[in-house]
Amino acid sequence: MYLPPHFETTDADQIANLVSYAPLATLISHVGGALRADHIPLMMTKTKLIGHIAHTNDLHRILADGAEVLAVFNGIDAYISPNSYPSKADTHEVVPTWNYEVAHVHGKITFHHDRKAKLAAVGLLTKMMETRTNGDAAWRMSDAPANFLNDKLDGIVGFEIAITQVLAKSKLSQNKSDADRLGAATALGAHPIAERMKNLSPK
Repeated sequence: MYLPPHFETTDADQIANLVSYAPLATLISHVGGALRADHIPLMMTKTKLIGHIAHTNDLHRILADGAEVLAVFNGIDAYISPNSYPSKADTHEVVPTWNYEVAHVHGKITFHHDRKAKLAAVGLLTKMMETRTNGDAAWRMSDAPANFLNDKLDGIVGFEIAITQVLAKSKLSQNKSDADRLGAATALGAHPIAERMKNLSPK
């Protein structure tokens, strides 16, 4: 990933928040001499990513344990119009751009077929998303009939990715003047990336 120093994110909590906000990862692997991309929601801990796939997904058959993979998490993003920069009125030396936040998590994958690992993989993600979505009324796995749940678990494969490297980027107009950055943020209105842009420390 092209990563200018002024856009690089190294704060572990900020990266974890990005992954939690946008858990649907693009999981990139190298299989049979070709690149492959799967779209899988993942949970992140300090040392690993946790997820599951359908048993009918052949990834667990053709990708060996220990294979290197890359999970790409795309956070919030927004188009930035030159019209939003106050400096446009003075110089007209402005062009459109795109602001965004993204994390690349590299690691080595291991698949799990035992019930305990599969239950943990599904349970962690379900708890996070249900609590976020429904609060105290969150759906719990125990709400489903045991036989039904067991059938569903038979249809998946769990996996974890031991993290070897994390690269993250927050492109929030840090390369612009404070006036232009804040002008762009104001123009975005209630867009969530606007708050991130406003909260940067002035240069």
